[in-house]
Amino acid sequence: MSDTLSFTVSDMTCGHCAKTITSAVLAAYPSAKVDIDLSTKRVAIENAGDRSAVASIIEAEGYSPVAVD
Repeated sequence: MSDTLSFTVSDMTCGHCAKTITSAVLAAYPSAKVDIDLSTKRVAIENAGDRSAVASIIEAEGYSPVAVD
């Protein structure tokens, strides 16, 4: 789906990390849908801004997102 942005966030290790990332994305994009799979360290976000803007939001929380196509 072209409107889904996916990232691998290797330094996301726990539920607190997932909540922090989710909260930050939703603060910027309230209508976004954030799906996090801690076991694969994958973050998928629908209905958000462009990839670099979302990556910057995740980076601002102290994490290292790597875009996945």
